Amino acid sequence: MRRISSNIQHDDIQYSLRRQESRLSDANNSIASQRKNNRLRDDPLAAGHTIRYQSYLSRLDRFDRNVKTVQDQFKITEGYVNQSLQVMQRVRELAVTGAHGTFTPGDLKNIAVEVDELLKELVSYGNATGPDGTRLFSGTKSFTEPFETVMGDLNGAGEAMIREVRYNGSVDGKKIEADELTYLETEQAGNRTFWAERQSLFSELDAKDYSVKADSVIEVDGVSINLTPGDTVHSIISKINDSGAAVKANLDPVTNGLNIETTDARQLWLRDAAGSTVLSDLGMIKPDQRPPYNLSASVRVSGGSLFDAVIALRDSLFKGDQEAIGSRVLGSIDGAVDNLSTRLAGIGSRYERAQAALSRIEVQKINVTAAKSRESDLDFTKAVTDLKMFEYTHQAALGVAGKLYSNTLLNYVK
Repeated sequence: MRRISSNIQHDDIQYSLRRQESRLSDANNSIASQRKNNRLRDDPLAAGHTIRYQSYLSRLDRFDRNVKTVQDQFKITEGYVNQSLQVMQRVRELAVTGAHGTFTPGDLKNIAVEVDELLKELVSYGNATGPDGTRLFSGTKSFTEPFETVMGDLNGAGEAMIREVRYNGSVDGKKIEADELTYLETEQAGNRTFWAERQSLFSELDAKDYSVKADSVIEVDGVSINLTPGDTVHSIISKINDSGAAVKANLDPVTNGLNIETTDARQLWLRDAAGSTVLSDLGMIKPDQRPPYNLSASVRVSGGSLFDAVIALRDSLFKGDQEAIGSRVLGSIDGAVDNLSTRLAGIGSRYERAQAALSRIEVQKINVTAAKSRESDLDFTKAVTDLKMFEYTHQAALGVAGKLYSNTLLNYVK
């Protein structure tokens, strides 16, 4: 109930004028900012949706940049792997040529010189650096030179040559986020890309009666495997085979030792996690040493890298051992060529997935932008119409007020 007083007419007119001015100001502000709501209290629900849409758009922009970055990396990596494949094809041609049995020892030494130069080129590819300064084939150790060369003398060479190539990177893969909880693998570990054969490890320690003493964790090819007290060697083998690592384990029927073999061409990494001694107890590794060069002295190893195959070819050429070139060495080179082809196909496949992710992100950005526009953007036609209506009503209110307050000071001057 309102109280009737002499000021009621004045108060009502002032209230209406202030209300019209507020509406007119809001309309002008909305047109100036091109936004439907300038304050959260204008439409709290729309404001909440707008903030979420804007946040998601920012994340989509980040995902877009991530995918484009990894696409560039795939292109550069593909170039180096393809060049390595071309070099290995040339190395294979030289191996077939040297295995004919029609060349003199001097001719074979001349071929070996070219093989040695190609080996140096392959090492430079393995140590390639991307445009951002990171190493392409060092796993997660982005600024570590992945391949270290060990120089030594070779009979008939006349100078120091590469005798061994050691991998100093990691087997851990890099992941890049391409959507909410969706990641693209960018792994290019050098001891997988530049490998030639499946690697097999044969322990000569009798493990038939072995059992785990305490809760332990072992790492096989970068995959952590949990072991519990009482696990026998057969349980350990089963857990390794079911872990998802690219290896297969078994118990040697003759020596009762643990045997582990990779399922494709790669170097095998074994490590006991902190506080665990299972693999060292089984005679597979030396305790407290970093893989992959922590294997026990009693472990027999087979399967080498691409560099080992080229080094073996060069050495056989210097020795004139054509039989070894045409059998074991040529087989290793063929394995290296096959592995490079497989890795090249994998890079191309990941690039295509990245392209598909990029297309999906572009569609999502359009849809989310449309949703955000629906919640927050101004309907300009309606806003201009409302502004003109508010201006008209404001002028009408001022006109009414002028009529009601028509008396001026001159009316009292007599």
